[in-house]
Amino acid sequence: MAKAPNSVIGLDLGRYAIKCLQLQRRGDNRFAITHYATQLLDGGAADSAALGSIVRDLLKQMGSAKALAVAVSSADSILRVIDQPDMPTGFLRDALRLNGGMLLNQDCREFALDCDRIEVGPSERMEPGKQRYLVGGLPRREIHHVRAVLEEAGAGAGTLQLAPVSLFNAFEFSHPDAFATQGFFLVDIGYLGSTMVLAAKRELVLVRSVDVGGYSILDTLSAMSGEPSESVLIALEQQDELMLDNARVALMNLTREVTSSIGFFEGRREETVSKIYVSGGPAKSAALLKVMGEELHIPCEPWSPFDPCEVSLPTRQRERFPADMFDLHVACGAAAELLNA
Repeated sequence: MAKAPNSVIGLDLGRYAIKCLQLQRRGDNRFAITHYATQLLDGGAADSAALGSIVRDLLKQMGSAKALAVAVSSADSILRVIDQPDMPTGFLRDALRLNGGMLLNQDCREFALDCDRIEVGPSERMEPGKQRYLVGGLPRREIHHVRAVLEEAGAGAGTLQLAPVSLFNAFEFSHPDAFATQGFFLVDIGYLGSTMVLAAKRELVLVRSVDVGGYSILDTLSAMSGEPSESVLIALEQQDELMLDNARVALMNLTREVTSSIGFFEGRREETVSKIYVSGGPAKSAALLKVMGEELHIPCEPWSPFDPCEVSLPTRQRERFPADMFDLHVACGAAAELLNA
């Protein structure tokens, strides 16, 4: 069995930003973040040559790690939890590829698929002979695009994950006790969309994506107040009452989807959701988290994937890191999974 690497670069290929970092293992339970870098993509995703050039520049800032873990965000990805007869995962992959319309309600012939068994807790009832599986997939054209980007960057092939799985892995890495003993709800608010992950006692239960992101929230607040985004952010920081009322409207679609997901989760599980862990740019705003918590009647808190890590960053990055870390969860989860392989 191959030995897990001691240093890994996690690369988050998002649709509107690319983020990467390096994690090192410094002992049995000691880790360190030693480098990180981010780059916004003007106007969204570019072609493989342009993205490869950006990735090459970011990787040059990452030090000497040879292992690479890549996480991909895609609106066309498949990520489902399904119950099927117990069988080797290779057999299930073939069955999904041939009978995706029946098993996933989606034609999967043009997808690259992978699947893995999910640990099921004793409180979850399963039909005899059935097993729970996590199924993930990307269109083959996107797999080829990612490979072309990495080749253009001069990087190795690396491992490949879907971004929601990396988010789940980041929580396991940083909050192992809550991961193993509680129900938990992760909300990662991206630029144009948000990812919600519901899980309980190590078991992934539900993954959803919604078309509400930091840009749409800020745009709504600017339109309602007639103020530019800079003024909106200042008003939120000062917890201006009118701006907080506007924030309830701007967050309405997101909180509605969160409420619906919690209802689904608690309707089929014995666990309840007592806290919502928020990441992404809006997690930096105490005012937005306060409004979310009041609308949902559940505390909403920012969380760091780097709780187990020493911060061994260059001096010029240390001051920025407490704010920047809210955008690095996916990259951290990808690296941590390979580091602990």
